[in-house]
Amino acid sequence: METRLLNLLVCPICKGPLEHLRPPQQEQVELVCHADGLAFPVRDGIPVMLEAQARQLDAPGRPAPSTPA
Repeated sequence: METRLLNLLVCPICKGPLEHLRPPQQEQVELVCHADGLAFPVRDGIPVMLEAQARQLDAPGRPAPSTPA
């Protein structure tokens, strides 16, 4: 993934910064929002910035992000 693109991307929920995690730090490539506790997948070099596709981070004491009913 290009560095220029990473500098432009923000969390689609809170508009906060994202951390780019990739091997060897982690098994798969993800963009992580620590504020919302979500990890957005990167598939074939394309970030999937959909809340429904995001993985919930395992952090004790972190409230779950609100989801519309």
